[in-house]
Amino acid sequence: MGENSVSDKMKPLSADLLYTPCSTDAFSFKTTKEIQALDGVIGQARALESIRFAIGMRHTGYNLFAFGPEGTGKSSTVLRFLEREAQHQAVPPDWCYVNNFKDPHKPVAVKLPAGKACPLRDDMEHLVEELQGALPAAFESEDYTQRKEALENELKKQHESAFTKLQVQAEKSNIALVRTPMGLGLAPTKDGEVLSPQDFETLSKKEQKDRQAALNELQQQLEEILTQIPKSEKEHREKVRELNREVTQRAVGHLIEELEKKWQAFDQVLAYLEEVRADVVAHAADFLPSSEPSQQPLVMAGQRPSAGSFRRYQVNVLVDNADRAACDEGSGDAAKGAPVVEEEHPTQPNLVGRVEHLSQMGTLVTDFNLIKAGALHRANGGYLILDARRLLMQPYAWETLKRALRSGHIRAESMAESLGWVTTVSLEPEPVPLDIKVVLLGEPEIYYLLSMYDPDFKELFKVAADFADRMDRDAEGLNGYARLLAGQVVIEGLRHMDKSAVARVVEQGARMVEDSEKITTHMASVVDLVREADYWAGVENAKIISAKHVQEAIDAKIYRSDRYRERLQEEIHRGTLLVETSGATVGQINGLAVLQLDSFAFGRPSRISATVSLGKGDFVDIERQVELGGPLHSKGVMILESFLSARFGQEGPLALTARITFEQSYGGVDGDSASSTELYALLSAISEIPIRQSIAVTGSVDQMGRVQAIGGVNEKIEGFFDICRQRGFSGDQGVMIPAANVKHLMLRSDVVDAARAGQFNIWAVDTVDQGIEILTGTPAGIPDEKGVYPLGSLNRAVARRLRQMANKVHAFAAGPVQPPTNAVIKVQPAREEP
Repeated sequence: MGENSVSDKMKPLSADLLYTPCSTDAFSFKTTKEIQALDGVIGQARALESIRFAIGMRHTGYNLFAFGPEGTGKSSTVLRFLEREAQHQAVPPDWCYVNNFKDPHKPVAVKLPAGKACPLRDDMEHLVEELQGALPAAFESEDYTQRKEALENELKKQHESAFTKLQVQAEKSNIALVRTPMGLGLAPTKDGEVLSPQDFETLSKKEQKDRQAALNELQQQLEEILTQIPKSEKEHREKVRELNREVTQRAVGHLIEELEKKWQAFDQVLAYLEEVRADVVAHAADFLPSSEPSQQPLVMAGQRPSAGSFRRYQVNVLVDNADRAACDEGSGDAAKGAPVVEEEHPTQPNLVGRVEHLSQMGTLVTDFNLIKAGALHRANGGYLILDARRLLMQPYAWETLKRALRSGHIRAESMAESLGWVTTVSLEPEPVPLDIKVVLLGEPEIYYLLSMYDPDFKELFKVAADFADRMDRDAEGLNGYARLLAGQVVIEGLRHMDKSAVARVVEQGARMVEDSEKITTHMASVVDLVREADYWAGVENAKIISAKHVQEAIDAKIYRSDRYRERLQEEIHRGTLLVETSGATVGQINGLAVLQLDSFAFGRPSRISATVSLGKGDFVDIERQVELGGPLHSKGVMILESFLSARFGQEGPLALTARITFEQSYGGVDGDSASSTELYALLSAISEIPIRQSIAVTGSVDQMGRVQAIGGVNEKIEGFFDICRQRGFSGDQGVMIPAANVKHLMLRSDVVDAARAGQFNIWAVDTVDQGIEILTGTPAGIPDEKGVYPLGSLNRAVARRLRQMANKVHAFAAGPVQPPTNAVIKVQPAREEP
């Protein structure tokens, strides 16, 4: 690099390079009312293509993860695309649960065409109402009464015939059939009167023997009759049950047949109706008035419902798409096509549903009617949108979602069931087949962490939509921005904007991304700015938002947030925090940092100092030693150590110990944006050439001495500018930045005006040599073929001082040298070290 190029860098930047305005000539309209609003987003072509691909790819695993900074429009964009696509898709089926009469704790899931679940539920409710009237009437009918009486009479006659025959035979044998408190018995008689035991003893031996034999025979016959009675009663009960079944079948038959005719196209419903028919016939007594069904409305899972409980015939509608089906038929406008569901609270139960319980007589009871749908049920056949961070914060919600996507089924279960902690009997609903496209929204960090540490993630979420935080500031971008703002003022119900206001918003959008050639796509911040500008326009009763109102909104927002910045600058102005803006000092320089408080960032000047002493080439980062420096800051210090070693350590070791610190810094320090600043301070400390304190510096450095770009350049410049303005401009004050940051400059108007008036300067440098010349006024110097720097250069002063320090260390290590006796000491003329 020649001397001319270094001298060129001595000149401050032109004021025109410090701010890139947006010309109103770029817009052909007067107000946003004249232009067509943009329906969608701008600057997100890559993300939109990913969304289209994910929607169109119907294979398993092509779910979407949309990531990008908050406020870039991920949620609204994805929702808009999904709703648009869902309108052209088929309406998914309804789902409901019905009782499993064979195994009540395993309810059956029934799939029906959209709009059919609720009619089935209503039909079953109507059926129960009809049965509650039809069955009692059937059992109270004259025909049933006569037939039942006939069966009872038949049983009665059968019993009477047996006893009559026994009684006739007993009378012939002078035996009587008598009733006792213990039941029927036999007793001897004489002349029609029952004999007492004393009278029986008066009979002759022959009569006693004959009577006893007759008693034994008749007793045996009586026992046989009594043994047959339970059997005959059992036969009678079976005949009554058969009669009841016949009557019930006749009463139920036509009602069920009507439903079967209505639902003949659905095999699963027909099978269910047959089970209902069989259960009603088996439990017809539940419908009779004496059953009192209200005594136990719920049943415990796995147990038979009590008499009179009709909940087992209900239909629990889990998903009802009747409205969508109606819209597809042209009778509605609310919702149509496939569902698009946003779940704001993605807990495990809210995703896969839950089985609710009620406390009844101190016991938790449930049945299939208490199965509730989750977001996966509601979105089945369509799209489900979830916030990734909220999902991952809920216990076991992420694992449950992955399990559902892998298996292709939704299994309603509690967290305790998932962990195997349930020891009580509960429901096991039949899983519902899952056909869904899941969209996760989150930050890039979450996406990349899941990609790295979750082996299932890439198999289930194969498509990523990367939302950018900035777009090109070209003619197309400006036109899109104007159309977007036109749409927002309509959506928000705000005043329209003139083209000066649009231009000011564009400029602020460039400031937000710290790039004069780009504009932010963080629509949340842009819309907030327009809303606040509308407020200030309202304060002035203006009909149109102008650039003035946009600027008032910007200034007001800063004023609401800058109390801490104001206090910090006040402490610097009062001398509590030492920052010099004039004079020159060896080993001391003004560094610049950025403090971020919520959404407000500002620059803070800080003194950085360096000291050197004899040593062994150690570079002490005091911030790191006291654990206030982060790893990036430590890396920067090591890079400047490497730079010095490469430039000045080729002929011998660096025999020094250098110490670098941020003065009056009581918090953590991280980042390498101060590495070039620290290097300048260190070069000054070694060469003993003072640095101008009127200049603040920022920029990182590499091992070759090239100054690299940093972030927050606008805030850093403005932070030092505010201090200089408070103390009064001297004309030689300013900030030195990396040349790579010039395109990022979007400085405040007061800074630009001061630079244009020559009161404040901005220098841009590519190398450390350019920067040290500006700071010291001394040429850095370029080595000749032998590696010797020219006289009067700063690099020569550094090399000379390092050589002197090395000689002193060497002499100290060798110890004092005693001259021999009578030795003659010759003194050579002093000469400058190369």
